[in-house]
Amino acid sequence: MKSSSVGSPSSSPIICASFNQDNSFFSVGTKDGFKIFDARSGRLCYERAVGAFNIVEMLFSTNLLAIVGAGEQPSLSPRRLCLFNFLTGSTLRELNYLTSVLAVRLNKKRLIVILQDKAYIYDLNSLAVLETIDTVPNNKGLCAFCPGSEGCYLALPASTSKGSVLIYNTVELQSVCQIDAHRSPLAGITFSSTGTYLATASEQGTIIRVHLVSQATESYSVRRGTYPSTIYSLSFGPCLEFPEFLVATSSSGSLHTFSLGQAIKQRRKPSGVIGSLIPDTLSDSFDQTFHHILHNAALAGVKGKKIPQSSHDLQYDSTDSCFCSIRASIFIISHNGYFREYTLKITELNEFSWSLEREINLLDNILNEPF
Repeated sequence: MKSSSVGSPSSSPIICASFNQDNSFFSVGTKDGFKIFDARSGRLCYERAVGAFNIVEMLFSTNLLAIVGAGEQPSLSPRRLCLFNFLTGSTLRELNYLTSVLAVRLNKKRLIVILQDKAYIYDLNSLAVLETIDTVPNNKGLCAFCPGSEGCYLALPASTSKGSVLIYNTVELQSVCQIDAHRSPLAGITFSSTGTYLATASEQGTIIRVHLVSQATESYSVRRGTYPSTIYSLSFGPCLEFPEFLVATSSSGSLHTFSLGQAIKQRRKPSGVIGSLIPDTLSDSFDQTFHHILHNAALAGVKGKKIPQSSHDLQYDSTDSCFCSIRASIFIISHNGYFREYTLKITELNEFSWSLEREINLLDNILNEPF
C-alpha cells in the first residue's frame, strides 16, 4: 500500500510501505532507496540506495520485487515498472507506460498494474498482457488484490461519486459483480486472505462494511467512530472460513480492531456454515463491545500500514466451541519510520488489553548479514 503524509510528501522520510502476501516480510521506500525487512524479527535483509521509490512490492518470500521510482532522476521514472531480482541485483524486465504507475499488486499467477484510468492484468510468468480494464479516474491508485491463486480477485473503484466496487476475476478474466458499498466515494478496500470477503471504507470513514463476495451483499457493518476520519489502511486477520479480525488505521492516529469471529461465535446461529456467516439482515451491525481501540498507535494525521500478522492461542471450549480467549499480533509501519508490533489480548469476558512488544527505527537499521 502506498503511504504518504497528509501534507507535503517531502515532510516524511518514508515514501511507501508494503508487506508481502503472507506478511513474513515488508519493504519500505525512502528518498534514498528501499529496504526489505523480516517482519518476524525486524531484521534488515536488503537495502539499495539508488534514489527515491514510490512503489516496492515483494512476491511472497522470493527474490522478485516490483519497483517504481519517484521520478527524481530519469532512470527512476514513475512511468516505468521494473521487475528486479534483489539477490542478484539484476533487472529482469521493464514495463513502460504513458502515465504514472499508481499501484502494483502480485500473486503467484498475476501481476496487476494500476494507472489513473486503466488496470493492466499480466500473466506473471510470461508477462503477457491478459486484459486491460478501463476504470473510472483513480488518482490514488486504490485497489485490492487477493493474494491466493484460487480466488485471484481484483477490486477497483466503480464510481467517483459513490462507494461502488467492481470485483474482477483475473483468472477467468471476467467481471464477478459490482457492490454498492457506500454513499460516499471509497477510501479503502481489502480482501480476506481467501478472497471470500471484502472490507470497504468510504471517505467519511465512520462505517466499515464487510461483504460476502460470492453474493455481492453487505454481510456486516462496523462503526469506527462518530466523526469523519480518513481511513489509511484496512486488513483482515488470517482466516479459514471467516476472518477473526478486521483492523483499521485512520488520520486520528488510532488503531481499531474489530473481533469478527468473536461476535459471530456469540451469535451461535445453528443453520450450518453459511448460515453462521450471513446476518439476518443486510444492515446487521456488530455490537461495539467487539470494537477495541488503541489510541495514539501512530502519529495523528500520518498514514500507517497495519497487518494482523497472526492470530495465536485461539482457544475454544471442547464441549460447545464457545469463545474462551484470543491473542492477536498486529504490525504497523508509521510514516515517521518506525515499525511497531502490538499484542491484543481478549478474555472470555471480552476484557481486552494492549501491549507494545517491539519498536524498531527502520531508518537507522543497519544491514549486518546477508539475506
